[in-house]
Amino acid sequence: MSKRRISIEDIARRAGVSHSTVSRALRDNTLISPKVREEIKQIAKEMNYVPNAIAQSLQNKRTNTIGVVVTSIADPFYAEVVQGIEEVAKSTGLSVLLSASHRDLEQEIAAIDIFHRRRVDGILVTDSRLNKHHTKQLEQIAVPTVFINSQTEDQPEIFHSVEIDDRLGGKLAVEHLIGLGHTSIGYLGVGDRSRSNQQRLEGYRLAMTEASLPQMNDWVAISDEDNVRISDVSTGQKLVSKLVSVGVTGIFCYNDMVAIGALLGCQELGISVPEDLSIVGFDGIALGSYITPPLTTICQPMLEIGSSAMQMLLDLLEEKSVENRVLSPSLVKRGTSAVFRNKYK
Repeated sequence: MSKRRISIEDIARRAGVSHSTVSRALRDNTLISPKVREEIKQIAKEMNYVPNAIAQSLQNKRTNTIGVVVTSIADPFYAEVVQGIEEVAKSTGLSVLLSASHRDLEQEIAAIDIFHRRRVDGILVTDSRLNKHHTKQLEQIAVPTVFINSQTEDQPEIFHSVEIDDRLGGKLAVEHLIGLGHTSIGYLGVGDRSRSNQQRLEGYRLAMTEASLPQMNDWVAISDEDNVRISDVSTGQKLVSKLVSVGVTGIFCYNDMVAIGALLGCQELGISVPEDLSIVGFDGIALGSYITPPLTTICQPMLEIGSSAMQMLLDLLEEKSVENRVLSPSLVKRGTSAVFRNKYK
């Protein structure tokens, strides 16, 4: 048989005071003298009193929960971002509720609406597809909301954001390959018209232009499924042969999962990496360091992205002024990229 939960009424009977006096004392209300407050707190401690979280939330109009919308719970990138969110949230006594949008706008809106109905204190949304056209229907969401790596150019101004400099990341990846002597460099992207895909491609083109290198249309391979995102690994595995057939010696992939797919495709084609082809990914997920050869990648500070977004949300809850943040990625050199050697010399 379970032991009955100690209530405020139990403490009031033991202390010989009213229910309201105990309630005020436990909330450090100055209407109660410091001496009485301490006596009541000591009695509560002796009786192993545990505050009722629901009752407290009704009193202070806070539920001490935040909602996080991710693209997929299985996405290794956002697993680390959520870790950064949770570390900050837990340190302040907040619980994290998770929901997945699967890169679907309607599911994203539904998840946000559900969190709002559950009275969460704030919401974090990753890879959001929401834009200014949805502002009216989102104005009803009266809790602070922060976007992480928004995928639209015209995100609603009522929300704040933390994002990565995708254009810089693409530029760094291609500059690395150029520095290794590659001049025929391809881009392997995804087909969902995401902002990150467009900006990484822009970074690729910018680096090629600054190096005065040719840019061929068939050096850019993007999934044929227009506006549809199939498995990233399958995309890389399927499209790498297209780039190899037109003579590229280095490939910058949209993300690490696409790059891992490209590596699998190279194994099927008998192409040696990095001897015959250099590959660079984007994200810096842990899996990239475990494969053979380990993946050269553009690393996003995933924990910092999560912790920065959570801290921004906390500042908004305290009604502090905040500024949107753009974080910089960095190059991590590993085994899938090497100096270009002309086999025909």
